[in-house]
Amino acid sequence: MPAADRPFHGRDRRAARAFRAGLKWYDSSEHARRGFCGRCGSTLFWDGRGRDYIAIAAGTLDGKTGLKIARHIFTADKGDYYAITDGLPKSRGGHAPAAKRSTARR
Repeated sequence: MPAADRPFHGRDRRAARAFRAGLKWYDSSEHARRGFCGRCGSTLFWDGRGRDYIAIAAGTLDGKTGLKIARHIFTADKGDYYAITDGLPKSRGGHAPAAKRSTARR
């Protein structure tokens, strides 16, 4: 699945400790690793090296989360069948600069 199709929510990395049992990591590049369920293979986390947060795949959370989309990332890689018309900020590449990013729950 292209990166533009995977929404993630950044959280303090201490919050991810509860998921360590059964979690498998894959070093996907020199800049990041990805966390998967060791049982079913579902993508769960994205961990950018040197960052103070870990990104949790929002689609893995059950029930109401209160999460809201803050921006669209990797829009240069989106399919031509996607129309982004909600007026939120867009990044052709990865995340916004760290100073503008919030890991707080909204």
